Amino acid sequence: MAEDVPRGRFVWYELMTTDPQGAQAFYTQLIGWGTEDFPGEQPYTMWTNDGTPLGGVMELPEEARQQGAPSHWIPYVAVPDVDAAVAQAGGLGAKTYVPPTDIPGAGRFAVLGDPQGAIFAVYRSANEHGGHDDMAEIGEFSWHELATTDHAAAFDFYRQLFGWHETDTMDMGEMGPYLMYGRVPGKPPLGGIFNKPPQMPGPAAWLLYVRVADVDQAVDAVKKLGGQILNGPMEVPGGDRIVQCMDPQGAAFALHSTAAA
Repeated sequence: MAEDVPRGRFVWYELMTTDPQGAQAFYTQLIGWGTEDFPGEQPYTMWTNDGTPLGGVMELPEEARQQGAPSHWIPYVAVPDVDAAVAQAGGLGAKTYVPPTDIPGAGRFAVLGDPQGAIFAVYRSANEHGGHDDMAEIGEFSWHELATTDHAAAFDFYRQLFGWHETDTMDMGEMGPYLMYGRVPGKPPLGGIFNKPPQMPGPAAWLLYVRVADVDQAVDAVKKLGGQILNGPMEVPGGDRIVQCMDPQGAAFALHSTAAA
Protein backbone atom coordinates (compact mmCIF):
# COMPACT_ATOMS: atom_id res chain seq x y z
CA MET A 1 0.00 0.00 0.00
CA ALA A 2 1.26 3.47 -0.88
CA GLU A 3 0.71 4.74 2.64
CA ASP A 4 3.23 2.17 3.92
CA VAL A 5 6.00 3.56 1.71
CA PRO A 6 8.35 5.85 3.68
CA ARG A 7 8.30 8.66 1.10
CA GLY A 8 11.50 10.67 1.16
CA ARG A 9 13.56 8.12 3.13
CA PHE A 10 16.99 7.15 1.81
CA VAL A 11 16.63 3.39 1.41
CA TRP A 12 19.46 2.16 -0.84
CA TYR A 13 22.98 3.20 -1.80
CA GLU A 14 24.53 2.08 -5.08
CA LEU A 15 28.15 2.36 -6.12
CA MET A 16 28.79 2.54 -9.86
CA THR A 17 32.48 1.80 -10.24
CA THR A 18 35.18 0.97 -12.77
CA ASP A 19 36.33 -1.96 -10.62
CA PRO A 20 33.63 -3.73 -8.58
CA GLN A 21 36.05 -6.30 -7.14
CA GLY A 22 38.53 -3.63 -6.08
CA ALA A 23 35.75 -1.53 -4.56
CA GLN A 24 34.47 -4.51 -2.60
CA ALA A 25 37.94 -5.17 -1.19
CA PHE A 26 38.29 -1.51 -0.18
CA TYR A 27 34.94 -0.98 1.57
CA THR A 28 34.72 -4.36 3.26
CA GLN A 29 38.11 -3.76 4.88
CA LEU A 30 37.52 -0.08 5.65
CA ILE A 31 33.96 -0.22 7.00
CA GLY A 32 33.43 -3.89 7.76
CA TRP A 33 30.60 -4.41 5.29
CA GLY A 34 29.83 -7.84 3.96
CA THR A 35 28.77 -8.68 0.42
CA GLU A 36 26.01 -10.88 -0.94
CA ASP A 37 25.17 -11.78 -4.55
CA PHE A 38 21.73 -10.76 -5.79
CA PRO A 39 20.17 -13.39 -8.05
CA GLY A 40 19.25 -11.92 -11.41
CA GLU A 41 20.08 -11.66 -15.10
CA GLN A 42 22.76 -9.01 -14.53
CA PRO A 43 25.58 -9.61 -12.01
CA TYR A 44 24.91 -7.52 -8.92
CA THR A 45 26.49 -7.58 -5.50
CA MET A 46 24.79 -6.14 -2.42
CA TRP A 47 26.54 -4.44 0.49
CA THR A 48 25.45 -5.78 3.86
CA ASN A 49 25.89 -4.33 7.34
CA ASP A 50 25.55 -6.94 10.11
CA GLY A 51 23.83 -9.11 7.53
CA THR A 52 21.28 -6.48 6.46
CA PRO A 53 21.47 -5.30 2.83
CA LEU A 54 21.91 -1.53 2.54
CA GLY A 55 23.12 -1.03 -1.02
CA GLY A 56 24.85 -2.50 -4.00
CA VAL A 57 27.85 -2.27 -6.29
CA MET A 58 28.02 -2.73 -10.03
CA GLU A 59 30.28 -1.89 -12.93
CA LEU A 60 30.05 1.61 -14.37
CA PRO A 61 28.47 1.20 -17.81
CA GLU A 62 30.73 1.76 -20.81
CA GLU A 63 28.39 4.44 -22.14
CA ALA A 64 28.76 6.41 -18.91
CA ARG A 65 32.56 6.08 -19.03
CA GLN A 66 32.63 7.37 -22.61
CA GLN A 67 30.67 10.40 -21.45
CA GLY A 68 33.29 11.05 -18.79
CA ALA A 69 31.35 9.87 -15.75
CA PRO A 70 33.65 8.85 -12.88
CA SER A 71 32.93 6.13 -10.35
CA HIS A 72 30.20 7.46 -8.07
CA TRP A 73 27.63 6.67 -5.39
CA ILE A 74 23.89 7.09 -6.09
CA PRO A 75 21.40 7.52 -3.23
CA TYR A 76 17.98 5.88 -3.71
CA VAL A 77 14.95 7.59 -2.16
CA ALA A 78 11.63 5.86 -1.51
CA VAL A 79 8.49 7.00 -3.34
CA PRO A 80 4.99 5.49 -3.47
CA ASP A 81 4.89 5.58 -7.29
CA VAL A 82 8.08 5.72 -9.37
CA ASP A 83 6.35 6.76 -12.60
CA ALA A 84 4.45 9.57 -10.89
CA ALA A 85 7.64 10.75 -9.16
CA VAL A 86 9.53 10.83 -12.47
CA ALA A 87 6.73 12.82 -14.09
CA GLN A 88 6.63 15.26 -11.17
CA ALA A 89 10.42 15.62 -11.14
CA GLY A 90 10.43 16.31 -14.87
CA GLY A 91 7.83 19.02 -14.38
CA LEU A 92 10.11 20.55 -11.75
CA GLY A 93 13.09 20.63 -14.12
CA ALA A 94 14.78 17.26 -13.53
CA LYS A 95 16.38 15.10 -16.23
CA THR A 96 15.72 11.37 -16.56
CA TYR A 97 18.83 9.21 -17.07
CA VAL A 98 17.23 5.80 -16.51
CA PRO A 99 13.45 5.68 -17.07
CA PRO A 100 11.19 3.73 -14.70
CA THR A 101 12.49 0.16 -14.73
CA ASP A 102 11.42 -3.00 -12.94
CA ILE A 103 13.88 -5.14 -10.97
CA PRO A 104 12.20 -8.57 -10.94
CA GLY A 105 11.36 -9.57 -7.39
CA ALA A 106 12.81 -6.37 -5.93
CA GLY A 107 10.95 -3.27 -7.06
CA ARG A 108 10.93 -0.41 -9.56
CA PHE A 109 13.38 2.49 -9.90
CA ALA A 110 14.49 5.40 -12.05
CA VAL A 111 17.68 7.49 -12.08
CA LEU A 112 17.31 11.26 -12.31
CA GLY A 113 19.36 14.43 -12.33
CA ASP A 114 17.96 17.31 -10.29
CA PRO A 115 17.64 20.77 -11.91
CA GLN A 116 21.18 21.65 -10.79
CA GLY A 117 22.62 18.35 -12.11
CA ALA A 118 23.02 16.13 -9.02
CA ILE A 119 22.29 12.44 -9.68
CA PHE A 120 19.87 10.44 -7.49
CA ALA A 121 17.33 7.65 -7.87
CA VAL A 122 13.73 7.07 -6.85
CA TYR A 123 12.64 3.62 -5.74
CA ARG A 124 9.54 1.65 -4.84
CA SER A 125 10.34 -1.70 -3.23
CA ALA A 126 8.23 -4.74 -4.01
CA ASN A 127 8.93 -5.85 -0.44
CA GLU A 128 9.74 -3.98 2.76
CA HIS A 129 11.72 -0.78 2.28
CA GLY A 130 15.11 -0.56 3.94
CA GLY A 131 16.54 2.16 6.12
CA HIS A 132 15.01 3.76 9.20
CA ASP A 133 14.46 7.22 10.67
CA ASP A 134 16.54 6.88 13.85
CA MET A 135 20.22 7.68 14.37
CA ALA A 136 22.45 5.65 12.07
CA GLU A 137 24.30 2.70 13.55
CA ILE A 138 27.98 1.97 12.86
CA GLY A 139 28.29 0.97 9.20
CA GLU A 140 25.10 2.75 8.11
CA PHE A 141 24.85 5.93 6.07
CA SER A 142 24.37 8.78 8.52
CA TRP A 143 24.37 12.03 6.49
CA HIS A 144 23.40 12.97 2.94
CA GLU A 145 25.03 16.17 1.77
CA LEU A 146 24.25 18.02 -1.45
CA ALA A 147 26.79 20.47 -2.85
CA THR A 148 24.93 22.46 -5.48
CA THR A 149 24.78 25.72 -7.41
CA ASP A 150 21.56 27.07 -5.86
CA HIS A 151 20.82 25.58 -2.45
CA ALA A 152 17.43 27.28 -2.09
CA ALA A 153 16.16 26.09 -5.47
CA ALA A 154 17.57 22.60 -4.88
CA PHE A 155 15.86 22.29 -1.52
CA ASP A 156 12.57 23.51 -2.98
CA PHE A 157 12.80 20.78 -5.64
CA TYR A 158 13.34 18.00 -3.11
CA ARG A 159 10.77 19.48 -0.73
CA GLN A 160 8.11 19.20 -3.39
CA LEU A 161 9.25 15.78 -4.61
CA PHE A 162 9.87 14.07 -1.26
CA GLY A 163 8.18 16.19 1.39
CA TRP A 164 11.42 17.07 3.17
CA HIS A 165 11.35 19.97 5.62
CA GLU A 166 14.03 22.39 6.78
CA THR A 167 15.28 21.57 10.29
CA ASP A 168 17.90 24.31 10.70
CA THR A 169 20.22 26.63 8.75
CA MET A 170 23.78 27.39 9.78
CA ASP A 171 25.70 30.46 8.60
CA MET A 172 29.08 29.35 7.25
CA GLY A 173 30.36 32.88 6.63
CA GLU A 174 31.93 33.23 3.16
CA MET A 175 30.63 29.74 2.33
CA GLY A 176 27.07 30.95 2.78
CA PRO A 177 24.18 29.10 4.45
CA TYR A 178 24.15 25.38 5.19
CA LEU A 179 20.54 24.19 5.15
CA MET A 180 19.73 21.01 7.09
CA TYR A 181 16.64 18.99 6.22
CA GLY A 182 14.65 16.09 7.60
CA ARG A 183 11.81 13.73 6.79
CA VAL A 184 10.07 13.04 10.10
CA PRO A 185 9.65 15.80 12.72
CA GLY A 186 11.44 14.87 15.92
CA LYS A 187 13.80 12.44 14.20
CA PRO A 188 17.45 13.14 13.32
CA PRO A 189 17.99 15.29 10.19
CA LEU A 190 18.90 13.51 6.97
CA GLY A 191 21.65 15.85 5.80
CA GLY A 192 22.52 19.29 4.51
CA ILE A 193 22.49 21.37 1.33
CA PHE A 194 24.90 24.18 0.49
CA ASN A 195 26.30 26.13 -2.46
CA LYS A 196 29.53 24.77 -3.91
CA PRO A 197 32.47 27.16 -3.42
CA PRO A 198 34.39 28.18 -6.56
CA GLN A 199 37.33 25.94 -5.62
CA MET A 200 35.14 22.81 -5.54
CA PRO A 201 35.39 21.21 -8.99
CA GLY A 202 32.75 19.24 -10.84
CA PRO A 203 28.97 19.48 -11.10
CA ALA A 204 26.42 19.48 -8.29
CA ALA A 205 26.63 16.16 -6.47
CA TRP A 206 25.53 14.15 -3.47
CA LEU A 207 28.17 13.14 -0.90
CA LEU A 208 27.19 10.23 1.32
CA TYR A 209 28.59 9.80 4.86
CA VAL A 210 29.03 6.43 6.57
CA ARG A 211 29.15 6.24 10.35
CA VAL A 212 32.31 4.64 11.74
CA ALA A 213 33.55 4.16 15.30
CA ASP A 214 36.50 6.58 14.97
CA VAL A 215 37.11 8.88 12.00
CA ASP A 216 40.74 9.52 12.91
CA GLN A 217 41.57 5.83 12.94
CA ALA A 218 39.66 5.35 9.69
CA VAL A 219 41.81 8.00 7.97
CA ASP A 220 44.88 5.78 8.28
CA ALA A 221 42.93 2.84 6.87
CA VAL A 222 41.70 4.87 3.87
CA LYS A 223 45.30 5.71 2.96
CA LYS A 224 46.64 2.18 3.52
CA LEU A 225 43.89 0.73 1.32
CA GLY A 226 44.68 3.07 -1.57
CA GLY A 227 42.10 5.80 -1.02
CA GLN A 228 42.67 9.55 -0.74
CA ILE A 229 41.73 12.16 1.84
CA LEU A 230 40.04 15.13 0.19
CA ASN A 231 39.15 17.22 3.24
CA GLY A 232 39.65 16.75 6.98
CA PRO A 233 39.46 15.08 9.35
CA MET A 234 37.69 17.89 11.19
CA GLU A 235 35.26 18.56 13.99
CA VAL A 236 31.79 19.89 13.13
CA PRO A 237 29.34 21.78 15.36
CA GLY A 238 28.17 19.45 18.12
CA GLY A 239 31.50 17.67 18.43
CA ASP A 240 31.14 14.98 15.75
CA ARG A 241 34.07 14.36 13.43
CA ILE A 242 34.04 13.92 9.65
CA VAL A 243 36.44 13.29 6.80
CA GLN A 244 35.79 13.46 3.06
CA CYS A 245 37.53 10.86 0.92
CA MET A 246 37.92 9.27 -2.49
CA ASP A 247 38.09 5.51 -2.98
CA PRO A 248 40.78 3.89 -5.20
CA GLN A 249 38.41 3.91 -8.18
CA GLY A 250 37.67 7.63 -7.87
CA ALA A 251 34.27 7.66 -6.11
CA ALA A 252 33.84 10.35 -3.44
CA PHE A 253 32.44 9.36 -0.04
CA ALA A 254 32.72 10.55 3.55
CA LEU A 255 33.03 9.11 7.04
CA HIS A 256 31.43 10.34 10.27
CA SER A 257 31.88 9.49 13.93
CA THR A 258 29.73 10.86 16.74
CA ALA A 259 30.96 12.78 19.75
CA ALA A 260 29.19 10.28 22.03
CA ALA A 261 30.11 7.00 20.38
